Amino acid sequence: MMEYSSGRRANRHRGEVEAVFDGERRILCLTLGALAELETAFGAEGLVDLGRRLSSGKLKARDLVIIVAAGLRGGGNIFEDDEVAGMCLDGGVAGYARLVSDLLKVTFNGGDTVSAEEAKSVPDPS
Repeated sequence: MMEYSSGRRANRHRGEVEAVFDGERRILCLTLGALAELETAFGAEGLVDLGRRLSSGKLKARDLVIIVAAGLRGGGNIFEDDEVAGMCLDGGVAGYARLVSDLLKVTFNGGDTVSAEEAKSVPDPS
């Protein structure tokens, strides 16, 4: 079921990012519930373990789908993982990787600008 939650804009200080899927602007957010969903999906034992997994540099295409789908649901969009797998995003696979990287950065840094040294500790799947 495809449904967009509202017409509001993303607020990076709340950990939100925007992306255009199939011509529709959507908000993504890794809420606490979305992070719990990712812990389960990746078999992580907690947020630290999840962070290690996401920053390993070994994310597969399916991993990107899982992260983006959780972010979409956290942003109030109702999509199943399989629906997300079929969505088009500008930039193709590289666009998905950039989106996941941005989503992880705003989630773990609260949307604030960080120094280059701090950025090294942020999970970056690209």
